[in-house]
Amino acid sequence: MLAKGSEPWLFTAVSITVLFAILSKSMNISPLNNVTYLGVGLILFMVVFFRDPERNVEVSDTYMVSPADGTIIDIEDRNICIFMFFQNVHVNRAPISGKIKEITYKKGGYLPAYRKDSERNERNEFIIYSKYGDVRVTQIAGTVARRIVSYSQVNDIIEQGQRIGMIRFGSRVDVTIPSDFDIKVRKGERVLAGKTIIATINNDRIFEHECISNVKTSGFGLSFEPGLRD
Repeated sequence: MLAKGSEPWLFTAVSITVLFAILSKSMNISPLNNVTYLGVGLILFMVVFFRDPERNVEVSDTYMVSPADGTIIDIEDRNICIFMFFQNVHVNRAPISGKIKEITYKKGGYLPAYRKDSERNERNEFIIYSKYGDVRVTQIAGTVARRIVSYSQVNDIIEQGQRIGMIRFGSRVDVTIPSDFDIKVRKGERVLAGKTIIATINNDRIFEHECISNVKTSGFGLSFEPGLRD
């Protein structure tokens, strides 16, 4: 499966390659053959880059999953930074279920996304309102990335692991972890979007959930539903 919005890129690459292949055959000019081979290589690169494999995401409110494929380059102040290399899948997914409260796009530069001063780069920020509070997911453009694509809109109800957007050609994704969760990954670790558990609910919250479940099944006619918190 290819990522949403990749069709124009592939169509352009295929069209140019076919054109040069026809010209090369009809005019018998060897340099055109080389351009054709380069075009075929570009098509293969785009197919690999724009791949978007289906993933079986096990949805749970007791943990958060990675919003991106890549390598964790920093963890600071409950903020996890994930750098996506060219070979990684660049489709981003929701780390937690909730409602899209806000989407903010900010123009900026194109410094290497792994640098701390990349805070000035082009970015797209999602605020997901979850039962544990706001979760911020930030897509950051890098040196080569020139286009951040959003698949979601404000007020959308999203499920953990659902596709929310992508960044083209190398970039970074940051995610904030609410205080109810304990971070379970470390710097340098490789993660997969929608699959790798990056944080789990802490013991106090687990105890609370168990108490609620016990009350629901106690037979006293009482029922408590945990709602969204401010």
